[in-house]
Amino acid sequence: MDRIALFAAGFISLALALNGSLTTPALAARKGYSARLGLALGLSAGLLGSVLGAVASAALWPDRSGLLVAGSLLGGLGALAAVWSRLPDRARRDAPLPEGEALRRNIQARHLRGTIARTLYLGAIVIALVALATLLWTIANKSFGLVAVQYDVEPDALLLNGEPTGRPLDELSEHELEQILAQNVREALLRRFILESVLAAPQADWPQLSPAPVAEALAGRAYPEDLADRPLNELTSAEAAHLINANMDRDDLEELIFERVINPTIVASWPLWDALMRRDEINTRAAESYPQAELQWRSWISRDFLSGALDPRRADVTGVRPAIIGSLLVILIAIAFAFPVGVGAALYLEEYARDNTFNRIIQTNISNLAGVPSIIYGMLGLAIFVRALEPLTSGQAFGASTANGRTVLSAGLTLALLILPLIIINAQEAVRAVPNSLRQASYGLGATQWQTIWHHVLPYAMPGILTGTILSVSRAFGETAPLILVGGATYLTRDPDGPFSIFTALPLIIFRWTTLPQDEFRNAAAAAIVVLLVLLLTMNSFAIILRNRLSRRLIS
Repeated sequence: MDRIALFAAGFISLALALNGSLTTPALAARKGYSARLGLALGLSAGLLGSVLGAVASAALWPDRSGLLVAGSLLGGLGALAAVWSRLPDRARRDAPLPEGEALRRNIQARHLRGTIARTLYLGAIVIALVALATLLWTIANKSFGLVAVQYDVEPDALLLNGEPTGRPLDELSEHELEQILAQNVREALLRRFILESVLAAPQADWPQLSPAPVAEALAGRAYPEDLADRPLNELTSAEAAHLINANMDRDDLEELIFERVINPTIVASWPLWDALMRRDEINTRAAESYPQAELQWRSWISRDFLSGALDPRRADVTGVRPAIIGSLLVILIAIAFAFPVGVGAALYLEEYARDNTFNRIIQTNISNLAGVPSIIYGMLGLAIFVRALEPLTSGQAFGASTANGRTVLSAGLTLALLILPLIIINAQEAVRAVPNSLRQASYGLGATQWQTIWHHVLPYAMPGILTGTILSVSRAFGETAPLILVGGATYLTRDPDGPFSIFTALPLIIFRWTTLPQDEFRNAAAAAIVVLLVLLLTMNSFAIILRNRLSRRLIS
C-alpha cells in the first residue's frame, strides 16, 4: 500500500477529529448536552469515522491508493454529519435567547473551543521552536568537531641540509625557514609562490609576469640588486626562496611552509555531538585506521574559510570569498532595481491609477506573480537577460570582454523580477494605510498631489515599505534555482570584479557541496550556511535600524 496514501489518510483523520472537537461542543450545548460530551463525540466521530472509512476502502479496493484517501475523507465527514443530525435535542427553548442552564452550557462550549484553539496555537509555536532549534543544532553540529589530520611531512621532519630539523617551525630562524623552502620545494612551485603570495597577481596575469625581470615584476618590493635583471621564470630555488623571505613576514612565511610543504590533509571528520559523546571510540578508530594522523578540534568557520578561494578538491582548504562577493553584488543589483521600481509602481497604483478594468487586470497579475515558483523566474531571466539582452548584460556593448550574458548583472536582474511583486504588494499596503486626512490636510494648505506624496505619504509609509523589502530580500538572498538557470558557477577561483563578471553565490556552493560524496564538504556546507545566515541577518539589521529611525522621526 502506498505510504503517501497512508500518510494522507492519517492527516485527514486528524484534521476531521480536530474539526469535530471544535464544532460539536457548541452543537451539543445548544441541544442540551454538556460541552465536554460534545467534545468527546466530535473527536471520536471524526477520528473513528475516518479510520473505518480508510479500512473499508483498503479491504474493498486494495490496489487503489487514491480510494483509501477518499474513504478516509468520506468516512469522517459521514460520521460527523451523523452525530450532528442524529443527536437528540433535549433542550427547552422558552426564550429567544439562551439563559440559565442553557447560557451556562453555551459559555462552557465557547471556553472549551477557545482552550482547544489556544492549545493548538501553543503547540504550533512549540513545534516551530523545536524545528528551528533542530536546524541550528544540525548546522552547529556539522560546523565544529574533531578531524584526523595527516601531514605529507611531519613539522619536525623537514629536511635542512639533508637532515631533519627535529624542531617545530616556531623555533627555526628566518634563514632556516628560507633554506627549508629552497631544499624542500621545486623551483617551479617556488616561482608560483612568488606570483601567488608575494605579488598576489591574478592568474590571468601570470603569463606576462613570469618572463618579466625581477626589478619590473617586484617593483616597489625588496629584491637583491644582482637579481634585478633576472627573469622570474629563470630563478633558482635558493633565489626564489630568498625573494619570498625578503617580502613576507615571519608569520606568513611559516604559514606558507605549513600549508604548502607540510601540507596537512583531513582524512576523516566527526561532528560535534560524536566528538563530545564518543571520544574514546573515535580515538580507537583513528589509531586503527589512520595511525599517522593527529586528532584535532576544528572549527570549519575560520578566517581562512572566509577569505580563501574556492577549492573543489579539498574541503579543508576551500574558502567562500568569491561566493560572498558574488552574493553581495547580486543582491545589491536586485535591490537597486526592484526597490525604486516596486515603490514607484505601488505609488502609481494607489495614488494615480483609476479603478478601471485595465488597472484591475494589472493588480490581479501582480498578485498572481507573487506566488510564481522561483524557477520560472530563472527561465525568464535565461531567456531575456542571458540571451535576448546578451550584448548589454555581458557588457560587450560597453567594451567588456565577457563571452556571454551569464553575469552578475543577469543574476541581479532576475532576482529583482522575483522580488518585485512582493515589494509592490507590501508597498501598496503601506501606502493604503496612510490616513486620508493627511492627504486632505496637505491639499488644504495648497500642496500639489506629487508634493503630498513625496513629503507626507511616502515618509509615513516608508517603515511599512522597508518591512516588505526586508522580507523580499530575505527570500532572494537564499534562492538557488534562478541562479543555476542564469549560469551561476559552482566553482570559481577568482572574485567577481563587477556587474559584467561571471559569478558564484553562497546558495550555489552550498547546493554543490551537499551533493559531493566527501563528508568534509558537508561540514564546509554547514559553515557556508552560517556565513549566509550572518550576512542575511546583518543586512536585515541595517534595514530594521533604518526603519526604526524613520518610525521615531514620524512620531517626534
